[in-house]
Amino acid sequence: MKATARYLFGFVASSVGVTGLLGGTAALGAETVRLGDPALTSGISGAGPLTVADIKKYLENPANHLELAVELPDGLSAGKEAIYIPSDNPLTRAKIELGRQLYFDRRLSKDATVSCADCHSPSAGYGANTQFGVGVKGQTGNRNSPTSFNRILSKAQFWDGRAGSLEAQAVGPIANPIEMGNTHDAVVKFVGANEGYRLQFAKVFGGTPNIDQVGKAIAAFERSIVTGSSPYDYYEPLRKFEEAFEEEIADLDSFKTDDAENFEKYTALKKLSESHPMNDSAKRGRDLFFSAKSNCSACHVGANFTDEQYHNLGVGMEAAKPDLGRYEQTKQEKDKGAFKTPTLRNIEFNAPYMHDGSQKTLEEVVEWYAKGGHPNPHLSDKIKKLDLSEQDKADLVAFMKALSGPLPKVNESRLPQ
Repeated sequence: MKATARYLFGFVASSVGVTGLLGGTAALGAETVRLGDPALTSGISGAGPLTVADIKKYLENPANHLELAVELPDGLSAGKEAIYIPSDNPLTRAKIELGRQLYFDRRLSKDATVSCADCHSPSAGYGANTQFGVGVKGQTGNRNSPTSFNRILSKAQFWDGRAGSLEAQAVGPIANPIEMGNTHDAVVKFVGANEGYRLQFAKVFGGTPNIDQVGKAIAAFERSIVTGSSPYDYYEPLRKFEEAFEEEIADLDSFKTDDAENFEKYTALKKLSESHPMNDSAKRGRDLFFSAKSNCSACHVGANFTDEQYHNLGVGMEAAKPDLGRYEQTKQEKDKGAFKTPTLRNIEFNAPYMHDGSQKTLEEVVEWYAKGGHPNPHLSDKIKKLDLSEQDKADLVAFMKALSGPLPKVNESRLPQ
């Protein structure tokens, strides 16, 4: 047997849950939870609007106030080094629950018609299936709603990175006249006047509510929303194992007899992959995606398939006055027309695409890259014309769809009276 193969398996097996050891943070003395567990996001038990009695009973449980150390779902866990939880905003069950309520509460908007979830909806892959987000009185901006899952792996937020944290991002739309159209003062007054919210803020943060605490609670909830393992996550460890043990697998009978331990691991990996199948087109797309021919992984890299950087793809640059994106924050010439690389996790559910929502399908997105974007003085050097066949393009789309995994079950309607 190859020594390298034996070593390799120790890494790949854990990424699909055979050992389940990857993806944790080290918070000494904290309770460890795996993100995606519905117990974190399903709300305070019961039915109908939350009563003060419900909330008081929940807050009385000390377990709901323990600091949480987190593990990521298998597959995504390879990116655990990127986990970002500010030291002044540790996660607790009670804080996540408070954030859940605020995230879905339309009363945070000026006319009680728009919540965070209206532009970042679970039913739309935590985005919105409209070209632009729709705010109070049907107003729209000029950018597509980015997804709000897997944000625990990201610091700067928005397409242009103007918010340095989820906490800052969470309160921005509240006061944006096009989005929620409210004021921070009015929101603080609302949560302070609502007994259910007031009790929770006092217990979770201490004292009377303020807008920073609103942002911290919403950010805590958003950090709990992560994508689960996809067909790709189940296939990749098997592919690596088969590559490392190619000679042994060629003679399964001998493999089973001579190395029962690794044969058992191989059959376990194969069973997992076959129960979450990745078709042949997606497998070809996987090889193409990571090749120099497509260069997709130059930007869509890592466990979350994003470099968290800003690039000019030429999108919208043909306009007389194009959206200059990151440049408006940095004033650096190189950032003109540059926007943040989105995650490809669950991308099939997040149409339309690009920062301006100009591309309706993944097929259109692949065509855009194949033609080399739209030429302009600031076009990223990573964008070049691609020699792709129609089958290549279909395979890339199939691969992106194989990056879809389950999202946590979330109670959207149980809010304080």
